[in-house]
Amino acid sequence: MPTASRQADDDLAKRTENVVLVLNAGSSSLRFAVFEGNAMPHRIFSGKFDRIGSAKSALMTPTERTEMPVANHVAALEHLLNQLAAKEFCAVGHRVVHGGANYRHPQRVDGAMLTELRRISAFDPEHLPAAIALMAVLAAKFPHLPQIACFDTAFHSAMPRVAKLLPIPRRYEAQGVQRYGFHGLSYEYLMSQPGMHGRVILAHLGNGASMAAVRDGQPVDTSMAFTPTAGLMMGRRSGDIDPGLIAFLARSEQMTAARFTQMVNHESGLLGVSETSSDMRDLLAHESADVRAAEAVALFCYLAKKWIGAYAAALGGLDTLVFTGGIGENMPAIRGRICDGLEFLGIELDEQQNAANASVISRAASRVAVRVIRTDEEIVIARSVHLLEHGGRA
Repeated sequence: MPTASRQADDDLAKRTENVVLVLNAGSSSLRFAVFEGNAMPHRIFSGKFDRIGSAKSALMTPTERTEMPVANHVAALEHLLNQLAAKEFCAVGHRVVHGGANYRHPQRVDGAMLTELRRISAFDPEHLPAAIALMAVLAAKFPHLPQIACFDTAFHSAMPRVAKLLPIPRRYEAQGVQRYGFHGLSYEYLMSQPGMHGRVILAHLGNGASMAAVRDGQPVDTSMAFTPTAGLMMGRRSGDIDPGLIAFLARSEQMTAARFTQMVNHESGLLGVSETSSDMRDLLAHESADVRAAEAVALFCYLAKKWIGAYAAALGGLDTLVFTGGIGENMPAIRGRICDGLEFLGIELDEQQNAANASVISRAASRVAVRVIRTDEEIVIARSVHLLEHGGRA
């Protein structure tokens, strides 16, 4: 009877050369997609494990939702591998949220990378441990199956040094404490679309939200910083807040650092202000009757508007504004409220186009093109796997 290693090698030998599994691990979710093809891969299957670790965990595909117990990301992966047993993969691509200072390009996963990611896992305890666990399990099961890590921080690595610095004692920079930025795979996809030239602000608005300023294809600044908690107000994350709150709450409530981290990552943002929901759809539906919901929506739009103004200043003007993410792609009311009052920047929306979620929602006479683009992080990963494994050969 063949050993497990021999069996894995035999299985690998049968794999086709153009089918890639993409894994996108969130803090409590695992998105997955299967792509076929080389230089122009196309998605043949996709889905998501949602609410991992909770009593309401479920497997969601484009056609159905199945509630099932999923204790952690590794359990989700095991179930996925059983479900996709008929598929033969040539490689697995991973979205890795934080690459620290060392990883600025997609790279093959090896022991040295796993060691380094474990070392910096405190940089992003919400995401890195799950991604590391998935890569380690696959390496043990299929030691010769190539795994490619694609880093959310890589897109922002070329930002000017002044945009990376944090105004704290310089000695912490030697420990890797700086502005990194996230949502980089989403931004890479957006910038690959036609017409993305000049001075561009990218607004990825969803349960996680951030913005990036880009000039002539080069990153200039981004709202998330050392961790994905910083910047814009989000579904459950606070975004930027007064750091003095840490000391105040430690005195007034004996709040620990761990409890504070839990609060700003899971109990704040839209959920914290509304006290009812982190879902913008729910808040819009109830804002006329619930002042808390109305204020959560108003604060989100107000803060987003301020970031657009700040980045227009950093860029010296604006040519294109792009909305993406679940809110940015699907909620005309939020886009309209964010852009209202920004006519002085040259932003003028076409109300009908905006209501229709058209690809261009600005007026013909608007100096700034305002676009809506559905992002696709998984296709960026699949293309990166192809380029790294096949040298770009079709």
